[in-house]
Amino acid sequence: MEEPRIRLGTDDAWLELARIHADSWQITADWSSWLRADFTADLSAAEVVDFAARMLSHLCAPSGRRLSAAVTPGRNNPLTLKAEPVGDGFAFFVRLTPNGDDDVCHLQMEIDPIATWELRKTFGALHSALMV
Repeated sequence: MEEPRIRLGTDDAWLELARIHADSWQITADWSSWLRADFTADLSAAEVVDFAARMLSHLCAPSGRRLSAAVTPGRNNPLTLKAEPVGDGFAFFVRLTPNGDDDVCHLQMEIDPIATWELRKTFGALHSALMV
């Protein structure tokens, strides 16, 4: 059985969160094959389920407002997504912090707009895969 994962973006700029095993996740971001971040983070399934549920909650609300969600609320947070409404979807601003909430060692990148229906499907699949 394939481990749960989520991938946002296109070949130009993308982010992937993939479970390696139990409480170990691989976080990878790539910008046009010029800049790449790739590291392992210790995240529980409950943390990732909560993250996916919060994203789904924002995406299912008819508001079309900005949204932001961190994978974990603590200082060891490796990933934060901020989404800006654009047309019928959202553009993402990704902040990766391999050493936790760190202003010195981090990567920020943008991901072009993704349709809201596609985001609901993507986060819904991640949520469902972890609820099994």
